[in-house]
Amino acid sequence: QVQLVESGGGLVQAGESLRLSCAASGIIFRFSTMGWYRQAPGMKRELVASFTSGGSTNYADSVKGRFTVSRDNAKNTVYLQMNSLKPEDTAVYYCNLFPPITPYWGQGTQVTVSS
Repeated sequence: QVQLVESGGGLVQAGESLRLSCAASGIIFRFSTMGWYRQAPGMKRELVASFTSGGSTNYADSVKGRFTVSRDNAKNTVYLQMNSLKPEDTAVYYCNLFPPITPYWGQGTQVTVSS
């Protein structure tokens, strides 16, 4: 059974940082391309960043230069370091494979950035 468990969200002020974690089980993590996604209220879920098994990363234009995705294959965990947070980054953040597999969506972790 696949489980993706996100953690690390919270309430911060604009300009501050957060580090999100996603612990994966039930998948061959080291061969998987992982993605971080977010969904703001009333908006569609969008891809924020992806990290291939080969080490390539890709970012949404809105977060380039501020967010960094990384992974620890020994811990089956993918991270999202978010710096210089803005109020428009407020959303529920999820991890999944890239492309995402619908049954694998977890509960996500809420990130709220106040101005």
